Amino acid sequence: MQGVEARQLFGVQPQGSRQSAVPFGSYAKGCMAGGAQLPETGPTWQAMRLSRNRNWGHPETVSYIRDLSAKAARQPGWEGLYIGDISQPRGGPMLSGHRSHQLGLDVDIWMLPPNRLNLSTTERENLSSISMRRSGGAYVNDKWTRQHHEVLKAAASDPRVARIFVFPGAKVQMCNDEKGDRKWLRKIRPWWGHHYHFHVRLSCPKGAAGCVNQDPPPAGDGCKDAEQWVRNILNPPPAPPPDPNAPKPKPRRELQMADLPRQCINVLQSQ
Repeated sequence: MQGVEARQLFGVQPQGSRQSAVPFGSYAKGCMAGGAQLPETGPTWQAMRLSRNRNWGHPETVSYIRDLSAKAARQPGWEGLYIGDISQPRGGPMLSGHRSHQLGLDVDIWMLPPNRLNLSTTERENLSSISMRRSGGAYVNDKWTRQHHEVLKAAASDPRVARIFVFPGAKVQMCNDEKGDRKWLRKIRPWWGHHYHFHVRLSCPKGAAGCVNQDPPPAGDGCKDAEQWVRNILNPPPAPPPDPNAPKPKPRRELQMADLPRQCINVLQSQ
């Protein structure tokens, strides 16, 4: 097992392990014991793309989604939230897509405001979210609303949250529009993509000694940093000339079981 690609083992697990809920390792190199499945439909949410079987997370993450979706449902025009990928049933590397989402502590939340929560399985496979960006992510487009601001503010204000990834133009827009408490803005971090959804990352739960937190965001609201991202999008710095003697880049190495915390073998072998 040690020499096997971890994604090949974790990607085929249909159910969570019958263990106490514990994340092991880091967000991009770990696994999850005792994962809880987010119900496919709740009073204020629906899980999307059910065929992926990625609506599993640490129980704290499931609780967070319940809480945030209830707050979102109080926004005009929002019935709640459409939930994208959380994690596989036992976390770990995925067969496709994310490099993170391995601990059950990451969740993608669609930018599309739900106007109904009775989507069929087929609709959940085929409905698409909507992009919020223009000019390559330097600005928000006309689909961005104050309700998006308030949902992201509620998402970041929860003490369980470590950071939230969103495209740079959204961060700058929220910095410009926020006239009240700005502490929550520190957790909103600009990152490539993330214009069809925003990505919430929770901190390691208390007492989870084998879970490795990401370093906290720098002090301050982070607005100047986001503005620099926007300037770089609008006026990209010149790229250095290619080196004709440079070796060809190596293909990305997939994680092996030996790369993961040793507890991940027990997670796989547990019934």
